[in-house]
Amino acid sequence: MTTLTSFNPATGEPVGEVPVTPAAEIPALVARAREAQRAWGALPAQARADIIRPAGQAILDRKDELAHLLTTEQGKPLADGLSEVTHCGEKLLTEVDEIAEAVAPRDLPGEGLVTTLRYDPLGVVAAITPWNFPMLMPQWMALPALVAGNAVVLKPSEQTPLIAQAWADILNELIPPGVLQTVHGADDQGKALVASEVNLIAFTGSKATGQKIMAAAAGGLKRLILELGSKDPLIVLEGADLDAAAEFAARNSFRNCGQVCVSTERIYVQDTIADAFTARLIEAAKAYPAGDPLAEGTVLGPMVMRAQKDHVARQVADAVARGAKLVHGGADMPGNFMPATVLTGVTQDMDIMRTETFGPVAAVTTIRNADEAVELANDSEYGLGAVVFAPEPLAREVASRIDAGMIGVNRGIHGAKGSPWAGSKHSGIGYHMGPDGHRQFCQVRTITRNA
Repeated sequence: MTTLTSFNPATGEPVGEVPVTPAAEIPALVARAREAQRAWGALPAQARADIIRPAGQAILDRKDELAHLLTTEQGKPLADGLSEVTHCGEKLLTEVDEIAEAVAPRDLPGEGLVTTLRYDPLGVVAAITPWNFPMLMPQWMALPALVAGNAVVLKPSEQTPLIAQAWADILNELIPPGVLQTVHGADDQGKALVASEVNLIAFTGSKATGQKIMAAAAGGLKRLILELGSKDPLIVLEGADLDAAAEFAARNSFRNCGQVCVSTERIYVQDTIADAFTARLIEAAKAYPAGDPLAEGTVLGPMVMRAQKDHVARQVADAVARGAKLVHGGADMPGNFMPATVLTGVTQDMDIMRTETFGPVAAVTTIRNADEAVELANDSEYGLGAVVFAPEPLAREVASRIDAGMIGVNRGIHGAKGSPWAGSKHSGIGYHMGPDGHRQFCQVRTITRNA
């Protein structure tokens, strides 16, 4: 049997292993899922929610064990690993009911008729998840699919198979066999899953891989939910709260070692306040030293793998060679560790302002006014998130002109309960979360009768 070994990015030591799923066996797994889905999908959505709900408490009961596994496998600080696990458990307890409500049938009255709007299962969903939030992302994709009545074949990242399998094992103690299955492996397994007889492919990852999935899915007209790359801008204008803006810039550039889809990757600061903002940003960056992710108080662990660190280091070196100034961090560190880094004098033509970084770098560009900031913020193929710090109502006016799916005004992009997680341009197709996001995993049907 071929196995996939998971390595601790902080030490390079093996954490554990899982059996690799032979690509040739994936069609049979999908067929098994389809058979199991029939009875699962026939249940009312609320009944499915009731079956799954105890998994939330099971996660919370094991949160310390699961957090340790997550941190040793992915590298984020233990406090962040515990936060992710705890969020998954607490969120699951209530979200199953929110999903069930979102996909429940509802009647639309008309003149002399009534139309029942149904959100029925699609069938089998392939969920292909990344390594940066290795428990949250499987739950993000699989939970609404399951409560909506689909079967799910989950393929977690080959970098973080253990914590995803642990999450699936907890759910599989409650739901019927075959409804949730896990595939482990790398490209061959992903390609086989995409090529199999699934009804929907939900994927979070790079634009390049998303394009390949889209092309491969075209022949079968398979439905897609794709959350792809990002290059999120932060605009800071004269009159903004510079302390709050700098604190946000540091946190959103460095948390999880910058390995977050909505990390701040481009900072546009008005020239009249650039020096004051940069001084605050450098000071804030000092609160993010890299260290042992299992040690108490660590806020910045290693990057998940050497290839990712090397990519970020190349971008920083290229920017400096082309005129940017390294004002904090940047020093080489052993293994997968990389310090929180601040660059100034960055220009729009540099690769670090064009290509996704996914690392702990704050890249600062000065701009003359709000119009130039908007022009440069929109000068990207991506459009996931964006944030504006400026006096009201200027901040709201600037936000209205930014081409992104989620925009924060003097705060981060996370919205009120029910808000979808959505991108524009090349940052994705479809969306997650909220009633509309949950319904992405459904076939909409209307049944109309005389009143």
